[in-house]
Amino acid sequence: MRPSFRLLPLSLCIAMALPAHAADEPQDWGLCPIEDVVPPFADAPPATGGAALRIQQPTDIEGDALSANEAGESIFRGNVALSRGDQFLRTDTMTYNSETGNYVAEGSVRYQDSGMRIVAERAEGNQEADTHTIHDLRYQLTQRRGNGGAERIEMHGVKGALVGSTYSTCPPSERAWELRARRIDVNTEEGMAVARGATLRIGKVPVLHVPWFMFPVDDRRRTGLLYPSISMSSRNGFDWKQPIYLNLAPNYDATITPRIMTKRGGALGGEFRWLYPDGRGQVSGNWLPDDALPRNEPWRYLNDVAGNPIPGATLPDKNRGQFLLSNLHGLGPSWHTRADVGWVSDTHYLEDFSNSSLGFSSYFLQSTAGLYGRGLHWDAEISASHAQLADYTLDENILPYDRLPRAALNWSQPFARWFQAGLSAEAVRFQHEVFDAGSRIDIKPFVSMPLEGASWFLTPKVAWRYTGYQLDRDLAATLGDRSPSRSLPIYSLDAGLFFDRHTEVGGDAYLHTLEPRIYYLNVPYRDQSGLPQFDTNPMTFSWGQLFRDNRYTGADRQTDANQLTLAVTSRLISEEDGRERLTASLGQIQYYDESRVTTPGEIPVERGKSAWVADIGVAPSDRWSINAAYQWDPKLRGQDLASLRARYLFGDSGVANLGYRYRRNTGFRPGVDAPDSKDLLEQVDFSFLYPVTSNWSVVGRYYYSVLDKKELETIAGVQWESCCLAIRLIGRRYVRNRTGDLNNSIMLEFELKGLGSAGQDTERILRRGILGYERDDLYLVPPSHATRGSVDPSPDPSP
Repeated sequence: MRPSFRLLPLSLCIAMALPAHAADEPQDWGLCPIEDVVPPFADAPPATGGAALRIQQPTDIEGDALSANEAGESIFRGNVALSRGDQFLRTDTMTYNSETGNYVAEGSVRYQDSGMRIVAERAEGNQEADTHTIHDLRYQLTQRRGNGGAERIEMHGVKGALVGSTYSTCPPSERAWELRARRIDVNTEEGMAVARGATLRIGKVPVLHVPWFMFPVDDRRRTGLLYPSISMSSRNGFDWKQPIYLNLAPNYDATITPRIMTKRGGALGGEFRWLYPDGRGQVSGNWLPDDALPRNEPWRYLNDVAGNPIPGATLPDKNRGQFLLSNLHGLGPSWHTRADVGWVSDTHYLEDFSNSSLGFSSYFLQSTAGLYGRGLHWDAEISASHAQLADYTLDENILPYDRLPRAALNWSQPFARWFQAGLSAEAVRFQHEVFDAGSRIDIKPFVSMPLEGASWFLTPKVAWRYTGYQLDRDLAATLGDRSPSRSLPIYSLDAGLFFDRHTEVGGDAYLHTLEPRIYYLNVPYRDQSGLPQFDTNPMTFSWGQLFRDNRYTGADRQTDANQLTLAVTSRLISEEDGRERLTASLGQIQYYDESRVTTPGEIPVERGKSAWVADIGVAPSDRWSINAAYQWDPKLRGQDLASLRARYLFGDSGVANLGYRYRRNTGFRPGVDAPDSKDLLEQVDFSFLYPVTSNWSVVGRYYYSVLDKKELETIAGVQWESCCLAIRLIGRRYVRNRTGDLNNSIMLEFELKGLGSAGQDTERILRRGILGYERDDLYLVPPSHATRGSVDPSPDPSP
């Protein structure tokens, strides 16, 4: 008997209408008691499959007794059960009139499918008119957390209404919050609903009442208003952004965002996204036609934090904006094109419109576009890149050279069983707004013989590197040659052994390894003082630098070398779970000759021994993690680098992190340079999330520059969390611009789990500032006329 199942789409109305604004990201329900509003039905089969499969399934009905009355009604009595696919309905009595289409289900009406469970007192309707009513029901969602009830649900075809409905993710015994609505009208064909008299209660106190709002009940994208973003700051004043979503086609859409800032004026932002079988892309921009802040408060742009004038500082133009383009297009299995283009109207823009250090951590914007390919033994590209200055404290002299264009090829392939041949090649045209430039070609073929066994490896390698230039006239006059070049051989030998044994530490079994390694490098000297320096700089000395054939980035310099690296690594690997509980590495380079190749201003590498490089990682338990790196220079009898990062986990959610970073200025010359230029960086970073009780926890961060004697960021806060409600209050003090100005803020956030959050986004700040604060980003998805999802590359407009 199929009639009763025409009312079952109402379950979808309940499931989608009330929690329609719930975030889909995973939530932490660890504090929730094991409590069901609607317990599982012991006599129901497993709810497998879904709505897509059920429409193809037959309906089975059974009961203890079947009879008919004088009105022509069929009456099923006693344990009446109907099932179809994942749907199951049980009731005490069901009456159905095949002539009129009327039906009534009475007594312990129970329904379940793959998404929810329902209990009700009575269900009735007319099959022919497709009208249905369910009375006094309670429901529980099963695919996501949520429960509630309704006085009555009515449906006529694709339209329905929920009267006196409730929704919450809290258990009945701890009803911290609940959403109530006097009436919700649902249209499943259009995928929209209208709520009337909606009230949000925290405990028993109503905190928000909305007389009327429209919202979607499915995943279909549709044109309309998204929820606004509202904030307040000392720079922008009251800030309101109202996104307007445009569902243009199944595979492309757009968002237009008018914005009002009381201190700056009106702005307009936009975004356009597209997706098709061979690629995807996105273009976005913002435009502020008349920024009033530089005109009304020019001191913000012309003075530093102490009020002193910044040399060369100027006010930004009154017309300000930003443009971003990202596009990817496939050209078969091996090739694709990619473009990432950015532009800002002025060098203050990123700092002005960002609320963190990310807005001013980069001093330029890099735009790149090109054709890229990759195969089994090769990769290649033809690209172009351009840099735009984005830091008002600097000038164009600091910008890297543009590459217009660049072609590169890397190839490596085994041959003749024992050997491997390869080639690295690059041709690039450099340009710069300030400096003269030129073109460069760099070719590096090589042959190696990689030999290895179960406990050893040996790789001799011979390479030849040729680099040639065609310089602009003025640069050629400075260097004395318009077509300088350099060619030289590179010889290297990399070898290592692997020893292991079984051992016990504290009664636990470990695999203990000892891995010595040597690396010899020989490169004859070539005078390279007549070569330009387009994209080449010395690398930071580190563990990886011990085994490289060049200490420079780029091709403008190839180091000369006669050096031997001696290194050793030892590990303790748990035989129980395979984890590395201890890893320790130590290495040093012995320079047999002074390295005579340098870049301008660089100190030559002297004959003798390099700094010792030590790395260690310790994980004595699943809660402790300690990593440290240290470099000791025997010539200066002092440290070049020291870093420490330790983490400890408290219970199921707590964490404490301690970090220390120090780096010496390796270009410092004792007796020549000022003593205060010896140290390049020294910082301390301590952060924590400490659970005081199962509900209360405190958070904090102290990020301090020892060298500058100044805090970089300080966070202190408290948060309370229950099964379905969380409240966070944090205070923050942080560097907000390039001149070192500190900003203070207090942020308060209320999170209704499964519904959304209100207030400022504190979790974004905590996730970035506290390593190990691994909670999901939460956001408020409020009542709106529109939904915005991923564009669909298929031509089918159905969700």
